[in-house]
Amino acid sequence: MRRAGHRAAMTVKLNEKAFEHAKYLVRKGQTTKDERDDWSEHAPTADEQNAYLDRHGWRDYGLWFLGVDTEMDDETKGHYEFPYGDFRRVHRCGVISAESRAAQYDHPDIQRALAEIHELLDGGHA
Repeated sequence: MRRAGHRAAMTVKLNEKAFEHAKYLVRKGQTTKDERDDWSEHAPTADEQNAYLDRHGWRDYGLWFLGVDTEMDDETKGHYEFPYGDFRRVHRCGVISAESRAAQYDHPDIQRALAEIHELLDGGHA
């Protein structure tokens, strides 16, 4: 039985392009090493998301989300899940927040990808 408001794990898949993009940004140093609780303040607002979409389109927008819902049209915000940054930098707080949500809602591939990004952010060499 699914919980209200959360789609079944099988419809949400790892966004490989976003995973590669996140690792690339971390290796380039485009990061913010903040604390977990900062994500509520640092996550892009709906207006910021819309402005980014207007400037860059769906393809670039999708690079900032590690999950995609295969049952949703790819040109809808509902298609994209597990944001990890603010359209400029990878935020440690966003990665940690998404990592715990991926575990909570049983998305092991996304959870592993986020753990790898988390390790990179904390100085590991994943």
